[in-house]
Amino acid sequence: MYSLSAVIPVYYDEEVLSELYKRLKPVVERLTSDYEIIFVEDGSKDRSFEILKCLYNENAKIKVLKQSRNFGQANSILAGLRYASKDYIVIMDSDLQDKPEDIEELITAMEENNVSMAIAKWETRKDTLKKKLASWVFYSFSQRITDMKYEQGLGVFRVIKRKAIEKLLDVPEITGSILSLLYWSGISYVPVPLKRDARFAGTSGYNLNKMLKLASDRIFSYSLLPMKLMINTGLIVAVLSFLFVAYIVIRKLAGLPVQTGWSSIIALLSFLFGVNFIFLGLLGEYIGRIYLESKKRPKYVTEIILDRDV
Repeated sequence: MYSLSAVIPVYYDEEVLSELYKRLKPVVERLTSDYEIIFVEDGSKDRSFEILKCLYNENAKIKVLKQSRNFGQANSILAGLRYASKDYIVIMDSDLQDKPEDIEELITAMEENNVSMAIAKWETRKDTLKKKLASWVFYSFSQRITDMKYEQGLGVFRVIKRKAIEKLLDVPEITGSILSLLYWSGISYVPVPLKRDARFAGTSGYNLNKMLKLASDRIFSYSLLPMKLMINTGLIVAVLSFLFVAYIVIRKLAGLPVQTGWSSIIALLSFLFGVNFIFLGLLGEYIGRIYLESKKRPKYVTEIILDRDV
């Protein structure tokens, strides 16, 4: 019989936490008596932490990590994974779009396929058009520009064998994400087709801007393609410039007229300046990440821990 940890990041979820616990508790108790539920409160300004304290007082198997401020979902998941101590670890959202009743199906798929991770693949998603667009942009950017290849439609909801990720949890990387690191590592997984419910309450914190930021984080942390693009573009511009100069010289030597004019020169210079500024921005992004990595700051700060075992 396996033991089970459930890691749940929480952010402005006061309306859903009681219902989540009501549905999650009987599921994990049916699966195993050796379990823990780890809520990671990520700097919410509502009553989420107060509700979690009540749940903690009600059930000795609940543990609560309160972050000092909002560090983002990925870092909350990382904090929970590092704190988890059981054989299998469930990662799920707190909004009940990930159904607790599907945990058993994920575990069964992982064991039957003898892999280290089972991930929910959403057959249906009751998300807004804006959320679907943001998700499509994120996966499209990630798949095309990085070396991480995985099926589209995979969610955060998953079950992982702790032994398979122990070394990844201590990777000293500031700008990357633990979820991206799981795909990068090549850990074996099986997708499990599931239906995703609508949010039980509230609105999603993920908008198009956040998804674009996630995509850029994944691109600049796990791909050198932008750098290669700069080199290739520079070579192409250099070759075209050389050919243009050669063309002018040949016309001059042949005694043919050469058209001159400020407008063409200004247009060419404007184009080259624009390309240079874009490339400087891309270089700045990489240099900025090197700067952040050199500081070796923690990815999160846990301010309060509620755990009877500590």
